[in-house]
Amino acid sequence: MSAADRFEHAAVLGVAMAEETRRLLRLHLGPTEVAADGTVVVDVPYPDAAVLLAVLDVAADCFGERGESVEETRQAALEKLLALAQAD
Repeated sequence: MSAADRFEHAAVLGVAMAEETRRLLRLHLGPTEVAADGTVVVDVPYPDAAVLLAVLDVAADCFGERGESVEETRQAALEKLLALAQAD
């Protein structure tokens, strides 16, 4: 497999992970309040929560995200994943 093929496959996988993340969040998004800073909390139950955490940890490593806490690192990765899922 050529480098171009590997890059294309990695890009497709990345978009698929981003779409799955968005799907899981939408599935569990219910009536919710938005905080003054725009924060929305989504309660994702097990086993979907375990899948989502694994995806966010891999994405954080992939994107080189670092935060003061694991939650901040995952949040930064989530923001990039959701932006990737919306890219055309």
